[in-house]
Amino acid sequence: MNDTSSLESNRKTYYVAVGAGQILEDREAAAFEFAIRANEDELTKLQELFEELQDADEDNAFRFSGWPSVSDNPEDPTYNALFKDIYKQLYKLGNEETKRHIESMNILH
Repeated sequence: MNDTSSLESNRKTYYVAVGAGQILEDREAAAFEFAIRANEDELTKLQELFEELQDADEDNAFRFSGWPSVSDNPEDPTYNALFKDIYKQLYKLGNEETKRHIESMNILH
């Protein structure tokens, strides 16, 4: 078995809700936007990106209590970079429908 076949055989299907920062194994568990196929390492990387985004949002909210959070400010470079990294990872791991949807969003340019 070559490396590509080995990587694919270790992948499972997951369902991702970006707004909620959720990665689900059960497509019926909650609403989701994207379906991906990921191995353990790829899944961990995506989970870490969601955690970093949440941390950046919480840090900003803590520092500027009473001000909008990072996610409420689309001009925040940290938020934008993390958000883009998440979508790059989703595109890389996504099925054809996921890839078409992300392409239609025009956010990876």
